[in-house]
Amino acid sequence: MTLNELMDGFTPNANYEGAITNDDFVIAINTGESSTDVGDYVVAQAGIVSIVTALTPISQTKSYMREGQSTVKTATQRTFAITGDRIVGDEFQEYVLSTDNLYGIGQNVITDYVRFCLKNGKGEKGKVSIIVNADGSGNTNEPAAIDVSLQKVGATPEVYTWTVV
Repeated sequence: MTLNELMDGFTPNANYEGAITNDDFVIAINTGESSTDVGDYVVAQAGIVSIVTALTPISQTKSYMREGQSTVKTATQRTFAITGDRIVGDEFQEYVLSTDNLYGIGQNVITDYVRFCLKNGKGEKGKVSIIVNADGSGNTNEPAAIDVSLQKVGATPEVYTWTVV
């Protein structure tokens, strides 16, 4: 499912104030199958049971004899950990679990992403590297599971707001 299909007939309220849940967020990636329009990005949705977003600040600490400790934040690593049941035919899963991404390296596994809140349409847009941790694990007679990480690469993601096309 593309973002245009997901958001068809729905307009986020830019002035929304209130509580949100994890289900109020959407993440989608550019599979390169169509145009580079954000509306054509493919949504991570079928079978997904968890999307964990992590920001890991990288700090540098040094001790100086006379000055004491000094801590400087040097960067922040952004990771989206996506886990769920393997659904054959789901566009997102078929793309991230393709041979090109399973065994790809470097620039070949980098794509654009967008993540935003469905309540107000606000989020971020940037580039991620696709890392497949498991592509069909599980016990006999249980659904096969997937475990994929999307790790931010390149420049800091830009502020993004979904607008009706």
